[in-house]
Amino acid sequence: MIVSYTSVGKTVRLSRILRDGKAVVFAFDHGFEHGPGDFTSETIDPRGLLKKIVDAGVDAVMLTPGLAYVTRESWLGRTSLIVKVTGKTNLRPEEGRMLQSIIGTVDEAVSLGADAVAATVYWGSQYEDAMLSQWTSIKEEAERYGYPCLQLAYPRGSSIKNMYDVEVVKYGVRAAIEVGADLIKTYYTGSMESFREVVKAASGVPVLMSGGAPRRSFMDFLKDVEDVMRAGAQGVVVGRNVFMHENPAAAIRAVMRIVHDGLTAEEAFKTVE
Repeated sequence: MIVSYTSVGKTVRLSRILRDGKAVVFAFDHGFEHGPGDFTSETIDPRGLLKKIVDAGVDAVMLTPGLAYVTRESWLGRTSLIVKVTGKTNLRPEEGRMLQSIIGTVDEAVSLGADAVAATVYWGSQYEDAMLSQWTSIKEEAERYGYPCLQLAYPRGSSIKNMYDVEVVKYGVRAAIEVGADLIKTYYTGSMESFREVVKAASGVPVLMSGGAPRRSFMDFLKDVEDVMRAGAQGVVVGRNVFMHENPAAAIRAVMRIVHDGLTAEEAFKTVE
């Protein structure tokens, strides 16, 4: 009989992120992916902002290896860490922005004390094959350590007319589970009914909604969160809709009240005011 210790390790680490079967993950790779333009003079130094988010009780933070090291005193021993090991900058020519590059390793994630690794696949991109090769290598190495892999399953490419279309998002989610994703971050499809189809397509693999670009109002974003949770999602991965808010700590707490406590968007919004 072959004993698989790694499966136990994966279960333990997933339970730290999905502490009650649900999770709010704060993504903070925007400085690499988008550049410093997303930040103000108060948020350009990631340490202070990250400390506020962690103090608010967020379940996990998703950081690049270098940022995890720089901000270690803000999160160390206080929340779960997910290390994102792929990325791309907006400085590269536009035609190359459909390719994510390797920016870290599973070994680095282990050294940092992470509970999971994350990597992006742009399903439908002309570079899909290269990113699949990256994903397979990352997944193989993570399995040896008993580390869960979060896939940012993003349908993007010249042949995709609407990357938020439910059929397109479902395809990306199905592809993600077929290559072994343990957690899936994907786009919101615009309604509870359509996102319920996305969750069903994931076949039991936890689905987390991508927070995406800032919504017109924070209430609109909270309604999105409420809808995906009612659709059966296991949580959300939030970034700009929280750190661009005038009170990021209150904003993340409101999101957590919906995800973990089942509050409505209206009820959660009152906790921010």
